[in-house]
Amino acid sequence: MSKFELPKLPYSYDALEPSIDKMTMEIHHTKHHQAYVNNLNNAIAGTEMEGKSLEEIMANVSKYPAAVRNNGGGHFNHSLFWTVMKHGGSSPSGAVLDAINSAFNSFDEFKEKFNSAAMTRFGSGWAWLVVSGGKLVVTSTPNQDNPVMDIADVKGTPILGVDVWEHAYYLKYQNRRNEYLGSWWDVVNWDEVARRFAEAK
Repeated sequence: MSKFELPKLPYSYDALEPSIDKMTMEIHHTKHHQAYVNNLNNAIAGTEMEGKSLEEIMANVSKYPAAVRNNGGGHFNHSLFWTVMKHGGSSPSGAVLDAINSAFNSFDEFKEKFNSAAMTRFGSGWAWLVVSGGKLVVTSTPNQDNPVMDIADVKGTPILGVDVWEHAYYLKYQNRRNEYLGSWWDVVNWDEVARRFAEAK
């Protein structure tokens, strides 16, 4: 039975400097994400979940043990997170920018709302830009939950997400989550966000 695997990063560990430092990226990918993959594979071994896609597991996660929710979510979330960043970042344009302006009045207002969702998420979790019911919505989830899960308050297809667990930024920013978020916008890969938006509509 095929197992879930750690995806390769689409760039080198130092590619997101100075926004996200090399050591954080390396530890985050090879230790944290790898642990989610290993623990997920162990949790589903010999069960009906074996052979199911990650999306199928997330869609029915309320039926499964906490280890599947936590580690499946960790694998799903990080797999998205790595792809929505790139060296030098990019700017939103075209259909995704139009949709952001339509939903939030302006790109600046969207950023403000997204940053607020990330800053007010108590403890560990994620902030998301989601296509839900054909509209763009900003939401956040605790721990490794995500909007694909059947237990999510806001369900939909995430097209952008930021990790606000301390392990994502503590080496460089310590407790300054706001500073990390400010730098993170410089490496957002809007081409990938636009691709995900086009697929989600």
